[in-house]
Amino acid sequence: MSSQREIRLSGSGGQGLILAGIILAEAALDDGKNACQSQSYGPEARGGASKAEVIISNEEIDYPKVRECDMLLALTQVACDKYIDTLKKDGILIIDNSVQKPKRSDVKVVSVPIINTAAEELHKPMVANIVALGAINRIADIVSDESLAEAVLNRVPRGTEELNKKALERGFQLIEKCKDWWYGRQEKRR
Repeated sequence: MSSQREIRLSGSGGQGLILAGIILAEAALDDGKNACQSQSYGPEARGGASKAEVIISNEEIDYPKVRECDMLLALTQVACDKYIDTLKKDGILIIDNSVQKPKRSDVKVVSVPIINTAAEELHKPMVANIVALGAINRIADIVSDESLAEAVLNRVPRGTEELNKKALERGFQLIEKCKDWWYGRQEKRR
């Protein structure tokens, strides 16, 4: 059984998804796992399509691109529509609550107010990527929370460390509020 996880973070340019992919890969390396990260984005500086892919494994990674993702984050409707067919059966789709749930019954869908939390609660839309990382990690236990927090602090602009720590913690908390989802995760952790 392979321990490899393929993760795609998607949305639009300016949402910090490429940085989020780099942070997630760095946290995996800090945990002693193998990781590779790739990215693509449209020609526009902001607003165009953007995606980051991260593969994390306890074994050697033989191909550096995501083929069928185990987990898909979609912060925009366009990203969800474009990449939903690349999510494998029984995969996890994490969507911002502004995105409509797709017509797939073979995946677990978790709707989280990522963008609203960053903009309205933290008053900085630019930390939506860090809120998303907290939510993703709480859902899937990809890396240790300590390694993720350290990678965030290593990569965010100086002077924004406290804001980003709050954003990561808020991402963790958003999933803890999803009682039915969180209950299943707690049972699994025992």
